[in-house]
Amino acid sequence: MIRGMHGMFYSSDAAALRSFFRDKLGFPAYDVGEGWLIFDMPEADLGCHPADPNEGGPSGMAHISFYCDDIEKTVAELKGRGVEFTGPVADHGYGLVTHFKAPGGFEVQLYQPRYVKRAGKKPAAKKPEAKKPAAKKPVAKKPAGKR
Repeated sequence: MIRGMHGMFYSSDAAALRSFFRDKLGFPAYDVGEGWLIFDMPEADLGCHPADPNEGGPSGMAHISFYCDDIEKTVAELKGRGVEFTGPVADHGYGLVTHFKAPGGFEVQLYQPRYVKRAGKKPAAKKPEAKKPAAKKPVAKKPAGKR
């Protein structure tokens, strides 16, 4: 599945784009207030902002790529979630590349790099639960006077 990205999106339909990233691409997000989602990406963070040519960029502006370990498997998985691809996977030398559509007029690159990328964030290992001491059986008291 996708394991990293770089970039920023400015969209005329930021709410739909946020939903697409959360629901179709499966990126976990947290709401920082008033519906502004910040995506906790596998190797980066992603923000979706309303388009504003004076402070950011026009709708449809993005310089971004998502990358994965197995492009054929990732494309099949995303198609199963309703993601629409604009063309077949092609060899671009640096990697195997395709593009998909996203709300707000975007065509986003997805690729499987042919170069070595650093390892991604790994989920924190769960600490093994401490073993609870076995419950002690109640000890019957000996009657007084009998020892």
